[in-house]
Amino acid sequence: MAVATFTKYNSFIDELSKGGHNFSTPPTLKLALTNTAPNAATDTVWNTTVAPAPAAANGYPAGGNTLTGVVGTTTGGVFKLVIADTVFTATAGGIGPFRYVILYNTSASNKVIGYYDNAASITLADTDTFTTDFDATNGVFTIA
Repeated sequence: MAVATFTKYNSFIDELSKGGHNFSTPPTLKLALTNTAPNAATDTVWNTTVAPAPAAANGYPAGGNTLTGVVGTTTGGVFKLVIADTVFTATAGGIGPFRYVILYNTSASNKVIGYYDNAASITLADTDTFTTDFDATNGVFTIA
């Protein structure tokens, strides 16, 4: 499978300019799975009560995985967000289907940041894993 490209939400850039996301101290970020196509132009918050496919069950936690290793740094006028990889592991009953992986900020009222499109729906069977391999060198995104 090809590496999915990160797409930022328009609202993320708008919220950054208004102070809606604070990366000076590590925020609590989550990664959610869904089979509902995101809309980069109009989506503003992740709502765990509207189409949060898959349901919280079988190894998938409500709202998705809470991310670790969240570090924002600025060097030479360029901000970079680095996040540790995260793994979803299915238990009996499996997880899915899902196609999109949504990154959002629970420290900022679930405001969306960006998403990955896996190009096709995925369903995990019992013991299957799905890893989001964040780029440790270049970060999830940079702002210059």
